[in-house]
Amino acid sequence: MPVLASLCRRAAIAALSATVMMPFASAQATQYADQPPLLVGAAWYPEQWPESQWEPDLERMEAAHIHLVRVGEFAWSTMEPREGEYHFEWLEKAIALAAKHHICVVLGTPTAAPPAWFTQKYPDTLRVDNDGRRDEHGNRQQFSFASTKYRELAYKISEQMAERFGKNPDVVGWQLDNELAADSFDPDAIAQWHAYLKQKYGTIDNLNRHWAAAYWSQSYNDFDQIPAHNSDENPALLLEWKHFVSETWKSYSENEIRAIRPHADKRQFITTNTMGWFDGFDSYVEHSVLDIAAWDDYISTDVLDPYDNGLRHDLTRGYKQKNFWVMETEPAFVNWRPTNNALDKGQTRDLAWQAIGHGSDAVEYWQWRAAPNGQEEYHGVLVGIDSKPVPVYDEVKQVGEEFDKAGKALAGTSPHADVALINDFDSRWAIDFQRHSAHFSPTAEMTDFYRPLRDGAQSVDVISVHAPLDSYKVVVAPALNVLPQEVGDHLLAYVKQGGNLVLGPRSGMKDEYDALSVQRQPGPLAEALGANVSQFYALDKPVPVEGDAGSGEAKVWAETIAVHSPETKVLMHYGASNGWLDGQPAVVTRHVGKGTITYIGAWLEQPLLDKLVASVLSDAGVKPLIANVPRGVEVCERSGDGKHVFILINHTQQAQQVSLPSAMHNLLGDGTVSSVELPKYGVAVLAQ
Repeated sequence: MPVLASLCRRAAIAALSATVMMPFASAQATQYADQPPLLVGAAWYPEQWPESQWEPDLERMEAAHIHLVRVGEFAWSTMEPREGEYHFEWLEKAIALAAKHHICVVLGTPTAAPPAWFTQKYPDTLRVDNDGRRDEHGNRQQFSFASTKYRELAYKISEQMAERFGKNPDVVGWQLDNELAADSFDPDAIAQWHAYLKQKYGTIDNLNRHWAAAYWSQSYNDFDQIPAHNSDENPALLLEWKHFVSETWKSYSENEIRAIRPHADKRQFITTNTMGWFDGFDSYVEHSVLDIAAWDDYISTDVLDPYDNGLRHDLTRGYKQKNFWVMETEPAFVNWRPTNNALDKGQTRDLAWQAIGHGSDAVEYWQWRAAPNGQEEYHGVLVGIDSKPVPVYDEVKQVGEEFDKAGKALAGTSPHADVALINDFDSRWAIDFQRHSAHFSPTAEMTDFYRPLRDGAQSVDVISVHAPLDSYKVVVAPALNVLPQEVGDHLLAYVKQGGNLVLGPRSGMKDEYDALSVQRQPGPLAEALGANVSQFYALDKPVPVEGDAGSGEAKVWAETIAVHSPETKVLMHYGASNGWLDGQPAVVTRHVGKGTITYIGAWLEQPLLDKLVASVLSDAGVKPLIANVPRGVEVCERSGDGKHVFILINHTQQAQQVSLPSAMHNLLGDGTVSSVELPKYGVAVLAQ
């Protein structure tokens, strides 16, 4: 069965940094020497329009310095209108016309949207939701990711495409499917789920023991008795279901990779487009079989939060620990929020350069032209239904011109950081299964920690807990709820060698089965810390906290800490509140080997957390790339091949001035400058 491939999940993640995929000689957009090092692109759907419209579209793209289109990811019914009857002549012509206008192509396998003949002939391939309802045709992603028949036909269409276009020099890469997301509870999926559990646990008694199945009389006599659900279940079952889903999406992708890779030029990359904070599966597992990471950058709030957006870029970069692509982003606005307000004029350019600053080598807009009909008629575009550019077209054209101008200087460069933030899907899932406080969002807490790290270091890597840590001066794990012994050993080795580890609240509460650890928090690190959490409290109102970093309040969550070692120093304690917290330690630290462990037992309000993190960075010798930068101005650095390029972005509505540590060449202007004046939403790109 497909899911049985690569069941050793932790080993797959641990091996990620050593995975040898397609060799990337330098950090630039493609492996084709005749293509620009930075690419502006658009999602283009020639199948929706008469051929007479194609060349005028491409001419207008070329005028905007658009050098990339993604094509084909929803065109299955055009490629294969009837089973086994393939039509690629239109696609070959579209690719050739794009090349005529100096535009390269990423081909999308069309498996996110099966044709009507498919779902009519093979209704068992349709996904089944958590409540047992089978999906219907008429939308997208209505298939079961575990269906053997679906994978069979997905393989065939992918192979046919690869045989036709795998050696086409104008095709630089492949996108598998589109925005992998929905799990399924159909008979195929459930059978594979039971086989997965049997192979992992060996015996039903072993599973019952790890799941504490005697609770509520949940003990099983046979693996086939175990239900399949993604909510309202034993947390051990829910965590294991997420692992199963991750492995199933991985094997789903491998199915298409096996169809493409034997026929593809080795320079063509294979990726898929993930979705920022989406946690339906473990993206480290999925990316272990992909060449590069790519994601769809749509702002996650009604108003742009540069920290949240920057963090999600860094999260994506961390999946492969190298440069990535923005495969989709909004041309000013979308159509799926309650109120689809537009980005301010200038913010589309702001976002494009932020992507480059965080390590993207391509920024692609969704979509080029308004569709004549369909579910996304109101979505932002670059060209309207009447073929005329919309207002944001000129701003994207400016981005394209600037990418062309600065691209050579940025070729072969990528971000580097002294500070890492740990993203752990097991811990995020475990907390979300049992929040205890409705306001305890693991991603919101990550973002709160990211803000002072980004301000203080101006570069942050977001990595798996299994990634190598030796190169970092500071590693922060905001809520490492699931902390098995082997992970504890990995973190402790980092500390003993001179690293500085910061753990946030709720860390070390669970083992790898989402069971309560037999040790009090932080579990396997409690002995080294010389302290443990004595009790946790969900807060309905803020409580006072004070200490070395200043005074302020804790919100959402607070833990009291019992100190057992005279070497453990209390940095902050609670003030008078509910009696249980009064006077108790809230933050402690201890020197261990050559490094330190710090445990923050409360969700501190932002100003207080900022001060505490700034102190940790200072003690570790972490300094900003450019000092004394005005608030709201982001500093990014990309380096490599002997080059250092700084990207300064003013995310505010007021003009800002930045003094530089040395004279730098202005890549978007002329000459050498020692300071820069950034207008509202202004950008400067500077070579040292």
